[in-house]
Amino acid sequence: MPFTFKKLEIPEVVLIEPKVFADNRGFFMENYKYSEFADFGIKDNFVQDNHSKSVKGVLRGLHYQKLPKAQAKLVRCISGEFFDVAVDVRKGSPTFGKWVGEILSAENKKMLYVPIGFAHGFCVLSDEAEISYKSSDEYSPENEGAITWNDPTINISWSTKSPIVSEKDSQNKSLNEADNNFVYKK
Repeated sequence: MPFTFKKLEIPEVVLIEPKVFADNRGFFMENYKYSEFADFGIKDNFVQDNHSKSVKGVLRGLHYQKLPKAQAKLVRCISGEFFDVAVDVRKGSPTFGKWVGEILSAENKKMLYVPIGFAHGFCVLSDEAEISYKSSDEYSPENEGAITWNDPTINISWSTKSPIVSEKDSQNKSLNEADNNFVYKK
């Protein structure tokens, strides 16, 4: 099996470590294989790939798309290093408002699976970083939602107190004020 799957403190969020075949020429790894992800319970059909590059201190997030265009994401680092975060925004969930975070880097090659019902964000730790992620639905501007990166009720331990945030993200609302239609189902 070329992947190791590890459920995090919020068990729906999964850290994935691919098997890397390295030698003096470089390396080879599989980024994604539906059959193995499905065997673990991740059965999303990823339909869009995104790629972004950011400089040190850039914080993007916390973003999600509302139903009916909600997205699960499979996030990985192509170059550099960033702190990747998922926040449970499912109303009624026992972990509502809780977060988990992992350092993803080109070196460790780990990936984070962020399911539907979670907001996602990251902060760049290296001089620059490139992020690639798959989404289970296409981007839909009319369904986008966001939460402020520094919401005190969530209290994420970011690596910086003064990140570089877009004008749009600087206007995000708190978890309790954000437009969100996710409801937890057991």
